[in-house]
This record gives sequence, structure tokens and C-alpha cells, in this order.
Amino acid sequence: MTTSQAPAAAPVPDSPLVRAARGLDVPHTPVWFMRQAGRSLPEYRAVREGVGMLESCRRPDLVTEITLQPVRRHGVDAAIFFSDIVVPLAAVGVDLDIVPGVGPVVAQPVRTRADVERIRALDAADVPDITESVRMLVAELGPTPLIGFAGAPFTLASYLVEGGPSKNHEHTKALMHGDPALWHDLCARLAQISGAFLRVQAEAGASVVQLFDSWAGVLSRADYIRFVQQHSATALAAVADLDVPRIHFGVGTGELLTLMGEAGADVVGVDYRVSLTDALDRTGGRWPLQGNLDPALLFAPWEALERRVREIVEEGRAAPGHIFNLGHGVLPATDPDVLTRVVELVHEASAR
Repeated sequence: MTTSQAPAAAPVPDSPLVRAARGLDVPHTPVWFMRQAGRSLPEYRAVREGVGMLESCRRPDLVTEITLQPVRRHGVDAAIFFSDIVVPLAAVGVDLDIVPGVGPVVAQPVRTRADVERIRALDAADVPDITESVRMLVAELGPTPLIGFAGAPFTLASYLVEGGPSKNHEHTKALMHGDPALWHDLCARLAQISGAFLRVQAEAGASVVQLFDSWAGVLSRADYIRFVQQHSATALAAVADLDVPRIHFGVGTGELLTLMGEAGADVVGVDYRVSLTDALDRTGGRWPLQGNLDPALLFAPWEALERRVREIVEEGRAAPGHIFNLGHGVLPATDPDVLTRVVELVHEASAR
């Protein structure tokens, strides 16, 4: 069966998360956590033992088990598809690896026209395992929605140009400003890859998608508009006809929230540096918001954590819709029991 055919199971349009993403009334504020499936869970560490990250992301049995683990344990309102932002790059032949303790490392950084020309388009036939994994998950999840995701073009470009994670993004910014035509050609290819990866997941049954821009916070508003926004818009537009809400999240992007929404988001993700109240003011109430507990506060005494969770729930009531999340990913040393308590608290504090 091809991904252009009907999903294996019906979507879950009446789930609290999908309703919140559409700005509709919900029985309680839905909650999920970025990186909820990962190193904070002992069951994750057990199933991943001896298996590389890229292999884990391409094995439907592992992807299904890992994605389901936090749903079983925490009772979150959505599953996030277990993958990595560089999986579609590897699928089109980019020589890279995910190095423990470092992150994605590219064997040959992309700096020239010839480098860009080697990056081909992504087709659903490149990732049949992703389709299989999504279909397996949708069948297992029942009424719980699955969120598909992809890395945004700027973040993918930064990894490719720098050759790995970077603090200053000097090669990336030098290429952006020094050869804008080459930069836009690179990002156009990456926008196609990101959009196609989102579409594969949505067509296979994901009910929501998130475009994740890890590094966009290093950009000024002017540079974001000139060099990035159009490419994120292209990626998000790839699923515009599929009736799945689109979340757009970036790290350190408080100055870019409205621009990220205007790129085609249905929900604007807010990191922990900006309160939901300020985010609502900056975006003019045009989009539902997602966020935004500081993941470090999961290590604080419960009284302090509970107070902040309740504050965020209250702040979110003023938005057109609110999905509770962290303002970045779950840290590896987080106590899983604390995450479970937060889910219960959000549900209790927000019950209509």
C-alpha cells in the first residue's frame, strides 16, 4: 500500500490535543513533552542497548515500542514519533552519523555548489519503514493522536554546513550572506525533504505534525525573513491539504514567534524563555500556543514545580488554544515519576 492511500486507522479529530491545536473547546489542557521518549526512561535505555540511534529510528519494531513507552507510563495526550531530524537526510544519501554525546556529525560539510547538487529529493519510497512504523503506531494508539515531526530547513542546513552542532554558526551565516543564491538553493532542497518527511507521516496516519527549528534562535528577525521563513513555509505547506494541525517550534525564538506563525503554523510553540502571556501579546492571539515549562524545573522541589505548572495552565487559558509542553526537551536525568505527576497536575488543574 502506498502512502497516498487512506491511513490504516481513522484519525482522532476529537482528541483534546487535536481540538486544542484547532482552537476548539477541550475537557482539559492536553499535555505531551518533547523528548518524552528517550533517555529519561529506563525502559528506553534497556531497549536501545547496543543499537545505534539511526538504526533505532529505522526499525519499525523499535520505533513503535519507544514511541509508546511514555504514553503507557505518563498518560500523555499524544505520542511523538520517535525519530531524529537527520533521518530523512540519511535516507537521501547524506553521509552522517549521530555520535553519542555530540549529535549529528556530517562526513563532508556542505559548502559548495557541487555539495548542494548531491542532495537529492526525498520520496516516500526512500522511507517505507517510516510509513510502516506510523501505521503500526496508529493501530496501537487508538484514540491517542500521533505527532509526526521533521527538522526545519534552517536547522538541517546548519548541521550540513557546519558539519555538526555549532555554538556560533559561523559557516552557516557566512554562506547565507556570502552566497545567498547557493543558500536558497540548499534550503529549497531541504524544504522539500522536510515537507516530504512530514507528508509521509501524515499520510500514514499521524494526526498532527511539528516542524522543529532547533537553531533558528541564533538569527535576527531580518535574517529570518530574508533567508529562512520562505523555506519553513514550503515545508509546512507540504501537508496543508491533509487537514492535520501544524505546530512550529523553535529554541530561543521569542523574537520570531509571529514570523514562525506566518510561515504556515496552526500552533506556535513557545520555549521557556518567554512567558505564554508575553507570547500571546507578541502573536496577537492569532494562534494557539504550545509550551512552556522550563525542563530544568523538573528537578526543583515539588511545591515550586507545582506552582509553575499551575501558572502556565492559567496563562494558557487566555490563548485561542493551549497545549502544555516543556519549553524544550526532557533532560536525560529527569525523574520519570515527576513527569507523570506533571501530566496528572495539568489535567487536574485545567479540568473544565
